[in-house]
Amino acid sequence: MKTIREATVAKSVVRLLKTDAGYTGMVFGPKARFGPFEGDDPDAVWRRCVAEVGKAHPSYFGFDGARTRFLKYFPQGFADPGYLAHERDYKDKAIARIGEMLPIEAARTAGPQQRLAAVKAFQATNLVYPIEKSRLKDVLTGETGPAFVQAAARFADGDLAGGLQDMLAAIRATGQPSWPMLTYLPFIWSPDRHLFLKPVVTCDFADRVGHSFGRDYAEGITPHVYESLLDLAAETRREVADLQPRDLIDVQSFIWVVGAYKDDEVISGRPA
Repeated sequence: MKTIREATVAKSVVRLLKTDAGYTGMVFGPKARFGPFEGDDPDAVWRRCVAEVGKAHPSYFGFDGARTRFLKYFPQGFADPGYLAHERDYKDKAIARIGEMLPIEAARTAGPQQRLAAVKAFQATNLVYPIEKSRLKDVLTGETGPAFVQAAARFADGDLAGGLQDMLAAIRATGQPSWPMLTYLPFIWSPDRHLFLKPVVTCDFADRVGHSFGRDYAEGITPHVYESLLDLAAETRREVADLQPRDLIDVQSFIWVVGAYKDDEVISGRPA
């Protein structure tokens, strides 16, 4: 056996070993040891180990608990009329509207006209907080506005590292970046591939279902953190597949409802 990866996760040591038969993972916690977990895919074995650490989190209730919480508010799942009215329909309308005013084809070669369209695009929903919209307006109406829009399009097209780097450079010329500012347009353009990130709610959700995203998020604004977010989205989509999520709009809404709705919330509630 040979150790090929090791890290401390929430006071537990997670260790991945290469064996003659494949890969083995072990978790050494403060009070208990978990494993071995075996498999042919080292990333899958590692995720299994990290998930075991997550189960020890005091707020953990797993995907079964997340599903129960979501269905408490919307008993018919993603087809529930209340869900459509408060979580889905307004996003679909905004995506259609933004697709007309700022299609990704135009964003790839953005100029002055597209940066002004981007200002309107951010105003089309309440997903991004007003203070972040104000900071983005300064970016988009300034010299780096076209560069930000072009970088967002590259990110949406799959160039996570390059697109993220150039969006950060454009924003930092005038202010402080945030994940909602960076993930909004890619999510709007490609809701089948990209997820809008509300950090506090998403970290809470990840802790509750035993995913490593909450710990990965501490790394800062990096491609790896976003890849961890997409892994969380993919796992969530698999776990609620029987509810038939259409895309990552439904996944993002599921995360929001589970993490942000209050126990006594009445479904005249706020949208995500």
